Amino acid sequence: MSLTFITMLLIGLGLVAFMVGRSRGAFAGAVHHGGIEIGRVHSRPNYHAAFVGLCALTPALLLMLAWSIAGDRLVTGEVLASVAAAERPTTALDVSAFMSEVKGIASGDQEGGFNPATGPAAKVYADTVGTYNLIAGGIAAALAAIGAIWALSKVTPQFRARNRVEVVVMGLLIIASLVAVLTTLGIVLSLIFESVRFFQKVSFLEFVTGTVWSPQTALRADQVGSSGAFGAVPLFWGTIFIGAIIAMIVAIPLGLMTAVYLTQYADPRVRKWLKPLLEILAGVPTVVYGFFAALTVAPAVRDFALSIGISSASSESALAAGAVMGVMIIPFVSSMADDALTAVPQAMRDGSLAMGATTSETIRRVLVPAALPGIVGGVLLAVSRAIGETMIVVMAAGLAANLTANPFQSVTTVTAQIVQLLTGDQEFDSAKTLSAFALGLVLFVITLCLNIYALSVVKRYREAYE
Repeated sequence: MSLTFITMLLIGLGLVAFMVGRSRGAFAGAVHHGGIEIGRVHSRPNYHAAFVGLCALTPALLLMLAWSIAGDRLVTGEVLASVAAAERPTTALDVSAFMSEVKGIASGDQEGGFNPATGPAAKVYADTVGTYNLIAGGIAAALAAIGAIWALSKVTPQFRARNRVEVVVMGLLIIASLVAVLTTLGIVLSLIFESVRFFQKVSFLEFVTGTVWSPQTALRADQVGSSGAFGAVPLFWGTIFIGAIIAMIVAIPLGLMTAVYLTQYADPRVRKWLKPLLEILAGVPTVVYGFFAALTVAPAVRDFALSIGISSASSESALAAGAVMGVMIIPFVSSMADDALTAVPQAMRDGSLAMGATTSETIRRVLVPAALPGIVGGVLLAVSRAIGETMIVVMAAGLAANLTANPFQSVTTVTAQIVQLLTGDQEFDSAKTLSAFALGLVLFVITLCLNIYALSVVKRYREAYE
């Protein structure tokens, strides 16, 4: 009997306990209402049901969780004890390989193993796992029954089931918050720790001011180029050039004009259809944008450059990647601008129109200035999104770390280099691999600052009109 099947059975028992608890809670409340103390029923039947279900499921599932963690070691000990001493593996690595073969034979994925003892051991393994799972499942079912019976004995009209359930829910919310916070903290600490190791090998000054990026290092010190070059300025410039300049040149005007049309000029029926269609752009996978940029936009950009006499135009260019990235960012800008324009008080719009201003004058001189903090916040969030984009850059802009302002040439970004540095087998004690963490730390700091500033701008905007 597998742990999955046992867990499903326990969940079924929990549902049964839930239904019984609800019936008992409803009956107790009905009796009390029909009796003498109307208004003194503390909790609704659903809270009683949730309390009974939690009391039934919690100890049983905790037991199964503990068994799933510790049971494998116990089963391994039983299996190894059944093997003759001469054929028994000794080192931890041999034990792992032996048990892997045993599990494969027991599950039917392989017919035999290199060690002849794995065949008999597989039968012992299957029998042991079945027996132990049955015992653990029986104990868990007994705990579920005991918990349910105890909880049902507590169900009375005065029992504060709602308070107990809310305490459990509060605990789950706190645990979820702690998981999110601790995960973020772990990511930041790992970035900082590995970045410190990198800066012990490479000068921080060289990293932030150098203009040559060539992280390839040789295996032997006597090979050419063994020291590498870690000047990250071309990467920083490529990130800003594509994500914060070209992409925003495309996204900001198109996004703002779209928002103005949808909020001020569009018929409500047209807006009802256009707005969801526009937001579909935000749900398109970035790899699809990458295909579109590499196969359609990049060749078109190169042909255009060649037609106007720019012979150095590359088939992978910053302009192609930035333009497609700008199209991808349009829903972010238009959605935030839409919200900001809609939030402007109607009295300001009516007052401007009452003074004789046209609709376009009202938009330019009243609505956009009033909504500017919200619009700026949306643009900054969109810049953060564009700076972190990787797939489009890899497929359409290339991986050459060029320090150039020519949009028809190939450039690369921080995220694209991180992908290249951490692809395949890596040596995590080399400056080449560790440089990815330093780049990631810089990217994290930049996007964090942009997000904090954007959120502060949006917060000030909301405070002005709420």
